[in-house]
Amino acid sequence: MSNTATFKRNLGLLDLTLIGVGSMIGSSWLFSSLLAVKIAGPAAWISWLIAAFASFFIAMTLAELGSALPKTGGLVRYPAMTHGPLIGFIVSFAAFIMYSCVAGLEAVAVRTYASAWLPALGGAEPTLLGWWFQAGLIGVFFLINYFGVKSFGKANSLVTVIKLGVPAVVIVTLALHFEPSNFTAHAFAPNGVSGITAAVSTAGLIFAFGGFQNIVMFSAEVRNPSRTITLAIFFSLLITTLVYVLLQVTFIGAVPSAMLNQGWGALQMSTPFADLASMLGLAWLVKVIMADALISPAGTGNVYLAATARQVYAWARNGTFFKRFTALDANTGVPRLALWLSLFMALLWTLPFPSWEALVQVNSAAGVMLFTLLPICVMTLRLNAPDLPRPYRIRGIGLIAPLAFVSATFIFYWVGWKTLSWMLGAFLLLMLVYCLVARGRQVAGVGFAQQLRSSAWIVAYFLGLMLISCLGNFGGSGLMPAPWDQALVLVLSLACFYWGVVSGIARAPQQVRLATVPGA
Repeated sequence: MSNTATFKRNLGLLDLTLIGVGSMIGSSWLFSSLLAVKIAGPAAWISWLIAAFASFFIAMTLAELGSALPKTGGLVRYPAMTHGPLIGFIVSFAAFIMYSCVAGLEAVAVRTYASAWLPALGGAEPTLLGWWFQAGLIGVFFLINYFGVKSFGKANSLVTVIKLGVPAVVIVTLALHFEPSNFTAHAFAPNGVSGITAAVSTAGLIFAFGGFQNIVMFSAEVRNPSRTITLAIFFSLLITTLVYVLLQVTFIGAVPSAMLNQGWGALQMSTPFADLASMLGLAWLVKVIMADALISPAGTGNVYLAATARQVYAWARNGTFFKRFTALDANTGVPRLALWLSLFMALLWTLPFPSWEALVQVNSAAGVMLFTLLPICVMTLRLNAPDLPRPYRIRGIGLIAPLAFVSATFIFYWVGWKTLSWMLGAFLLLMLVYCLVARGRQVAGVGFAQQLRSSAWIVAYFLGLMLISCLGNFGGSGLMPAPWDQALVLVLSLACFYWGVVSGIARAPQQVRLATVPGA
């Protein structure tokens, strides 16, 4: 291990696009179509479009940041650059939660589908043998990543081609069994607008699209990053949106009408697409889906274990995590110590949260927290670093950035009071602990008073969201009826957006250095 080693630039546009697609098409295509239709009914395809729409605008802000500042783990480094180490610490912790659980989540998905062949692995929850099966799969991810980004890139490209091929076969086959009347069975949107929006956050849809951020995690390992990062983000989102919407539409259309006697909410399938294929008498398709169920989630888990190691590296580079995690292996350019920590966390997450649905809710809540910061970062840098070279410059940033922030805030709100309350409560507690430890000290060249001034807006944002969620209609008391709860979310998000933009650090020497020095 060495602190002087550098990352190896071995990834091109195709590699990076497939990293994005490989991150997004994983276990979600196997489970989320069922979860979404149970919540939103036949209108679930609209939920996918809402998730894609919000992800697109957030991705635009990430594309500008990633092309201007191609930093490994940029997602957690940009907030530290613009608003200092206190917010950087909270964002890094949220990213650590989100990234570290995905490899475990995907291993759980593989084991769940594999249990149809090997019941001894367990169903919704693993047996002891099932847990060891998951652990062994995570170990394989670790070994692929341990020997360098080139071997990782080749493995991911091969797996992603397969991952795209199987959903394409499923879409075409289910389209041949399409029944249009299913879209009006028990109403098009049985739970109304609330059901459509709730599915975005709670059925794993925003989780499904969240993988576009992994493209920036590998920024320092990309050839011609300024051009490649932007193109890879947009190509991967376009491909993935098309796949997910078509999967949802054909799934709804192919469900046998006899299964809908009690409505969409009562639909029960343990392995949705495989079960549906079996009901339609398509034994060959069942085998294809089951085989892919071992490949798609595994490919995504492989990407996320690599991305988690880069996120830990970036956290350490921010100055609010142990410096030894910035060490890179001299031969491979891999942050191996960070990779070991990622392995440990992936295994740990499979213990208290054994089901796919439980893990995805944790991931979604933490992931949306990260998305909210990107629009503020891009606007703050426009304000405080106007001369920073921007190979990709968003047109209409004054409209797009607040729209992206508002979209992310609504998705956060739709997660519901139960998840949102403990997640935001934990972040506020972490901020308090940080302040007690760092009180009166400079961190990464930023004074403590400046850290507090630059972070006050996010405290108001968290508290405001918790209050509205407690009184609102998404798992709250309902004392604040719709649409007034969401109107207040809109007002809160716009107020905190502009407050956050003007709270950025304008002249912190360390932040300027981090923003302008090329490299990892």
